[in-house]
Amino acid sequence: MVRLVLMFAVVIIEYVYGKPPLPPLPMKDGCYQVFPEVEIFRVEGEAIILSFPMFNRVLEVRNIAPPTAKFIITKDNGTEGVTYEGKGRVMQNDKQLWFLPAKASDSGNYICTYRNETYCVTGSIPLIVYKSSKVDMEKLSYPISVKVGENLRQRCPSLSDFNKTDTSIEWHKDSRRGSFSQDQGYLLIHAVRQSHGGIYTCQVRVLINNQQYKVSRAVQLRVQGLDPAITTNPTVPDVSMTSNPGLISSSSSSSSSSSSYSTVHTPMIQPPVIVSPLNGTIFESLHGSGLELLCTVLTECQMAPSTVVTWLVNGQSVESSYLDRRALQGGRRVTRMSEGCQIELRLILVAMTEEDVMTELKCVTQNQGGRQEVVTQLQLEDSTFTWLVVAVVAVSCFLTVVSIFLYVIFKPKRKNKMDYFLARQNSTF
Repeated sequence: MVRLVLMFAVVIIEYVYGKPPLPPLPMKDGCYQVFPEVEIFRVEGEAIILSFPMFNRVLEVRNIAPPTAKFIITKDNGTEGVTYEGKGRVMQNDKQLWFLPAKASDSGNYICTYRNETYCVTGSIPLIVYKSSKVDMEKLSYPISVKVGENLRQRCPSLSDFNKTDTSIEWHKDSRRGSFSQDQGYLLIHAVRQSHGGIYTCQVRVLINNQQYKVSRAVQLRVQGLDPAITTNPTVPDVSMTSNPGLISSSSSSSSSSSSYSTVHTPMIQPPVIVSPLNGTIFESLHGSGLELLCTVLTECQMAPSTVVTWLVNGQSVESSYLDRRALQGGRRVTRMSEGCQIELRLILVAMTEEDVMTELKCVTQNQGGRQEVVTQLQLEDSTFTWLVVAVVAVSCFLTVVSIFLYVIFKPKRKNKMDYFLARQNSTF
C-alpha cells in the first residue's frame, strides 16, 4: 500500500515539478487582480505617459495574451470609470495612456483592464499631478545616494517611453547650471563632495505626434560621509563677551569669577534604526510569482524629511541593476509614532526567476546622525516537499475512496435466519 502511494506521488511530482504552476492571482468582481503600480508624481504642463510596466510584465510571465482580448484604460472616479477614446488631450494609445499635456485635474487612480468574453485581468496606477506653483520636490525626485569622493554618472530616469535623443537632455541644479558636466544625457560629477548634494533636474523636449512637449525629472542626490577638509568640534568658545583674549584662560581657571565665555553644545542626533527586515533575512517566493518587500525605519520626527531610505540590488540602485524592468521601489510613507516617526519604503518584484536566486537586496538608511544597512537575499521557494505532500494526500484520498467503493461492492450479504426461543419443557403459559 505504501509503495503504491509513493509510486503515484513520484509520477505526479515528475509531471508537475519541472515547471510548477504559478500561484493564482486574487480575484475581485470577476477579474484577476495584479499588484498596484508604484505611485507616479508629475508636474502639470508636461507630457505624461502611463505604461503600466508591472501589469504588462505579469501578462508576459503568465502568457496571458488571448487574441480577441481588449486592453482598456479608465479613470476611477469612485462611481464609474471614464474611458478615453479617439484623439484628444488625454488619449489611449495601445497599452499606454497619453496626457498631452497633463493638468492637475488629471490626478487620480487609473485602471487598466485586459479582457475578453471569458477572461479578465486588471491593475491600477495612482497618478498625482502637481501645479507648478505647488510642487513637492521631495516626492517628485528619485533618491540617489553617493559617498564622498566617488564619481557620479547619472542618467535622466524614467524616459524610456518617450522619443528623445540623449543630446537633448539638459541638467540643472536649483534652476541653474552647477559645478558639473554632462555627456550624452548623463549627469557627471567628479569626486563628489557634500556641496554637490541637492536636487538636480533634467529637462528634455520630446516629439509626440509631430509636436514638441516638455518633460522633466528630478533626482535628489544624498552625499554620504564628510569632506576630507572638514573637522568637527563639539564645543565652541564664544569670545564675544570679552575684548581681551587673555581673560579666557584666567576665567577658565577660576570658578568664582564671572563667566567670560560660553560653551555651545551640539545636540546629539540619534541615527535611524531599521526595524524590519532583520539582517540576513531570506525572502522566498515561487517561480513566476510576485513579491513585495517593505523596509521600515524608525527615526526622530524632526529628522524624518532628511532621512534617506533606499533599496540596493547587489550594491546598485534598483534603476541601475538588472532588475530595472522587473522591480520598482516607491510608496515612501511617514507615520508619526509614540517613540518617533516611522518611514516605510516598498520594493515590488513583479515575478521571481532562477536569475534572482541569491540576489543581495540591501535596505540603506542615513541621516546626519549616522547610517545603517540591512542585507537580505532572494531565494526561490523549494516546492518539492509541498508537491510531495499534496501528491501523497491526493493519492491517499483516492485510494480511500476506491477502498470504500470496493468494500461496498464486495460486502458479504447476511442470510435471513429464523429466530428460535428456548423454553423449558414443563413451561406453561
